[in-house]
Amino acid sequence: MPEKKNIISVRNFRIGFGGKTVIKNLSFDVKQGEIFGLLGSNGCGKTTTIRALLGIYPAERGELLINGKPFTPGKDIKVGYLPEERGLYKKESVIDVMNYFGKLRGLKQPKKWSLSYLKRVGLEDHAKTRVGRLSQGQQQKVQLGITIMNNPDILILDEPTKGFDPVNRRLLLEIIDELHQRGSTIIMITHYMDEVEKLCDRILLLKDGTAYAYGTVSEVRRKHRFKSLDQIFVDIYGAKE
Repeated sequence: MPEKKNIISVRNFRIGFGGKTVIKNLSFDVKQGEIFGLLGSNGCGKTTTIRALLGIYPAERGELLINGKPFTPGKDIKVGYLPEERGLYKKESVIDVMNYFGKLRGLKQPKKWSLSYLKRVGLEDHAKTRVGRLSQGQQQKVQLGITIMNNPDILILDEPTKGFDPVNRRLLLEIIDELHQRGSTIIMITHYMDEVEKLCDRILLLKDGTAYAYGTVSEVRRKHRFKSLDQIFVDIYGAKE
């Protein structure tokens, strides 16, 4: 079976803020079609790395490439990014917000897609509700829908199930797995190690701005005497946050 190509490549990446270095000398690859876990304690540089990859932060040094080039929105490859912070228009209705973003992403029938998605995630009765009246978990579902509505080639998810109950966590993981089955490459930032063990092909654990562990889940576990990822996380970073 041929080796999958690297859809994301980071080489010798360095960045800092206010005189403090956040990422020191980071290199890793994400292969096309895999689910990749980007892990670490709060403040270790996970979100900073993603934002630099997407051109939101300028790197001090190094190379960050998507499909062989620095990322340019709207060019060559579709990237969906679900940040941990929600950024929806809270005074507008759910369906109006989703319809607006659907048109921006070039969907032919954005309202039809949005209504189908809302039914899937149990929000069909809230289509005309103002976004600001939704719970945080409900807003997260809406934002996920906006992120995936154009079937992105690369999907980057920063704590996608944070604060969800087990039923809704399972639902969102099913949606993520369906996108993966359709060919999307997925990067997940999460503190839920059970999600990582279930979904991820390979992982990168960041500590103090460097790659502490990198490889398949089984390779990382083997290097740590076959401990669970939860226990490895505690060994590396202390008590889970």
